[in-house]
Amino acid sequence: MDNIALVDKARLLVVDYGMKIIFAIVIFVFGRWLALIVANLVEKSLRKTKLNRTLVSFLKNITYFTLLIFVFIAVLNKLGVETTSFVALVGAAGLAIGLAFQGSLANFAAGVMIVILHPFEVGDFIEADGASGEVKEIQIFSTIIAGDNNKKIIIPNAKITGDKITVTAKK
Repeated sequence: MDNIALVDKARLLVVDYGMKIIFAIVIFVFGRWLALIVANLVEKSLRKTKLNRTLVSFLKNITYFTLLIFVFIAVLNKLGVETTSFVALVGAAGLAIGLAFQGSLANFAAGVMIVILHPFEVGDFIEADGASGEVKEIQIFSTIIAGDNNKKIIIPNAKITGDKITVTAKK
C-alpha cells in the first residue's frame, strides 16, 4: 500500500512541477521573442527620427535586456521562486549603478538632447565651456571641436548643455 501511495505522490509531483517547468519554458521563449520584436520596433521607430546609429543601437539593446529581466522574473515566479526580494535587489543594483555612473549618465543624456534638439551641427563654430572651435564630431558622451591651431578639444556633453552655447552656423 505504501508503494502505491508513493507512486501516486510521485506522479502528482511530476505532473505539477512538469507543468510549471513547461509553462516557464513557454514564458521564456515567448517573452524572449516578444522582447526581440519590441526592441526591433524601437530601433525602427528611432531610425525614422534620424538619430545617431550608435544611439539607436544602444537604446535597442537597453530595451531588449530590460524586457529580458522582466521575462526572467516572470519565469522565476512561475517556477515558484519568491521574486519580491529579487526585484528589490535588481532595483538596488540599478540605483547603485546609476549613482556610480552619474557623470557618464549626465553626459549620455546631454548627448541624446544634442542629437534630438540639434542646437548645433557638425561644421558649426561654437563657443562652449570656455572653448571655441569648429564642431568636428558629436559623440554620445562628448563633442569634439577643432580649436585654434587645429587643436582637438573634447568637451563633455553635460558641460555643453549645462551652460551657455554660442553657435555660428556653417556657411
